[in-house]
Amino acid sequence: MIGTVVGVAALVGGVFVGVSNAAPSAGPSAGAYRIVNGASGLCLTVPGNSTADGVQLTVSSCNGASNQTWNLSTQGSGFRLAAANSGKCAGVKDASTSAGKAVQQESCTGSTSQTWELTASGSNYRVVNANSDKCLNTKDNSTSSGALVQQNSCDSVSTKQWSLQPAGSQPPASPTPTRTPTRSPSPTPSTNPTPPPSGWPSPNGSQAVTSTISVSGTVDGGLKRYYASGDMGDGGQSESQDPIFELANGATLKNVIIGSPGADGIHCLGSCTLQNVWWEDVGEDAATLLGSSSSQVMTIDGGGARSASDKVFQHNGPGTMIIRNFQVENFGKLYRACGNCTNSYQRHVQMSNIVATSPGKALAGINTNWGDTARFSNITIKNDSSHKIVICEKYKGVPKGSEPTKIGEGADGTNCIYSSSDIHYQ
Repeated sequence: MIGTVVGVAALVGGVFVGVSNAAPSAGPSAGAYRIVNGASGLCLTVPGNSTADGVQLTVSSCNGASNQTWNLSTQGSGFRLAAANSGKCAGVKDASTSAGKAVQQESCTGSTSQTWELTASGSNYRVVNANSDKCLNTKDNSTSSGALVQQNSCDSVSTKQWSLQPAGSQPPASPTPTRTPTRSPSPTPSTNPTPPPSGWPSPNGSQAVTSTISVSGTVDGGLKRYYASGDMGDGGQSESQDPIFELANGATLKNVIIGSPGADGIHCLGSCTLQNVWWEDVGEDAATLLGSSSSQVMTIDGGGARSASDKVFQHNGPGTMIIRNFQVENFGKLYRACGNCTNSYQRHVQMSNIVATSPGKALAGINTNWGDTARFSNITIKNDSSHKIVICEKYKGVPKGSEPTKIGEGADGTNCIYSSSDIHYQ
């Protein structure tokens, strides 16, 4: 049901544990919306503009069409979601309560399997089926256009989070930007465009960290500065440094400033979310995605980093990294898919609403021989009149112990995906 959950975080035996921050006191208003996936920025869609019963829903690029417009009206404990093109309702096939069951369009009956409760999840919503208590999700947590939609057990994976965009507003090209990622969704979504991120926060106190802080659940740091001390590391490029924070699968860390020395920043052991996290002086790396699941998603939403002599974000495990509403300055690469790790995974990155200020070398480095992809939208580059910052560098990944070779750069529509209209210079 729709309600308010008060955030709680505590440090217990060196482990931060917590629950989600406050949800909105009221849900969204009834009306017509696009339902946008929090991981991919793709819209909930009736494929082929079909009007037939039993058609499984998908996600696809948002275009404002009627088969991506959903009329929300109150029903039971939540909402009915009716497709504008067909008038049919989103429901779970066979009214099943099993994970992995298809979500399809059906003639509206008012049943609980066609009733969806919207509960706050960070700056988005979880769309929870009233019959099964399971969440709207993409199959295999896919972020690809055309991915099938189904119900799965609820957790903090980004593909199970959705935002509502008023029908008739300009469709988003990427996950909906939020200037302050920690705020709860507005009961009446705004149609005003989000300005590029700007400004750096002042810390609310400082804390020396002498051993890695483990995080599970959702933890709000209150914009305190954390910095390495003792044997943690000196913030240089040594590979032996420890992270200041280590996030368990499904964890969220928000409103934190990493000071100097930053050691090895933040490690993510699976799907995780960083909201409004800032690095004043990047050490070895700002954050690293580890883990071993191809469906894991690391989302960096808001915040910024400066003074990164090498990489800001390092991607060692498989899966997808999403970087949005982020600012970076004086950096080497904003993102690098590991080109010589022990395991040669396929990796993906999506960047949207980024402000990069020169000096800097590249926004992304990927390994095309392993099928890596990098997608860019609404990128602003400042103080780079000669366009020296490379948008997307291509490498040939190699086994551990060797050095990857750069083999090219620039948009190609396959691995490095963007157009000139996605890049803005100031």
